Amino acid sequence: MRFLVVEDEARIAELVAAALRKAGFVVDVHGTVGDACHALDLCPYDGMILDLGLPDGDGLDVLRASRAKGQRLPVLVLTARDAVEDRVDGLDAGADDYLVKPFATEELIARAKALLRRPGLALGTVLHAGRLSLDTLGREALVGDQPLSLGRQELALLEHLMRRLGRVVPKAVLEDKLYGEGDEIASNTIPVHVHHIRRKLGDAGAMCGIQTVRGIGYFLMEEAQA
Repeated sequence: MRFLVVEDEARIAELVAAALRKAGFVVDVHGTVGDACHALDLCPYDGMILDLGLPDGDGLDVLRASRAKGQRLPVLVLTARDAVEDRVDGLDAGADDYLVKPFATEELIARAKALLRRPGLALGTVLHAGRLSLDTLGREALVGDQPLSLGRQELALLEHLMRRLGRVVPKAVLEDKLYGEGDEIASNTIPVHVHHIRRKLGDAGAMCGIQTVRGIGYFLMEEAQA
C-alpha cells in the first residue's frame, strides 16, 4: 500500500515517512501543492497525509483538486492549525480525518490504518485463495493454520495478486505499489519475488499459484481440488 506525504518541513516529513514505512507502507514525499497534484495524477495512492501550510499555496488546494477529479483516496490532514473553523474547512473540503501538530507517530499510524479499514478500502479484510489466507491488518499469511514465512515485499506483492484473484496485474503496477519514487528497481526484482513466493506456496500446499503472462504481468490462480 502506498501513501503520499505532503509536508514541506523536512524533519516532520522524514518522521512521518519513517513511521509509515515501519508500518509496512510505501511512501512518497512532496513539499508543494504543485508537486503533490502532479504525483496524484501519476500514481493511484492508497492514502494521503496532508499538511496545509505549503510554500506555494494551501494544502486544501491539493485536497479540492483531488476530489474534483474523483479521486477517493482517504486523506488525513496533519497541521498546526487547531481552530475549530480550520477543522471544519478541512472536513468540508473532503478530508477524512484531522490531526493537529505536535502529534505522536503511534496515533498517526493508528489513524491512517483506521481510515484504510473503512468499507471498500485497503485494510481490515482477510483475503483467501485455495488454502491460503492473508490478514491485511495483521500482515500475516497462513496456509491452513500454518504461518507462511514471507518477506515484507513478498507479502505486499502476494496481497495485490490476491486482491485481483484470477486477473492479470501488470508488472509495472506491482512495481508502483511496492516501491516509492527514487527507489532503484532492477528489471528482475519482481520476477525474483514471484519465484520465491511460488516456491513457498508450492512447498506449503497452498492450492494456489502465480501464473506469468509473458511481457505483461502475473495473476494468482486457485488450483482444482483433487
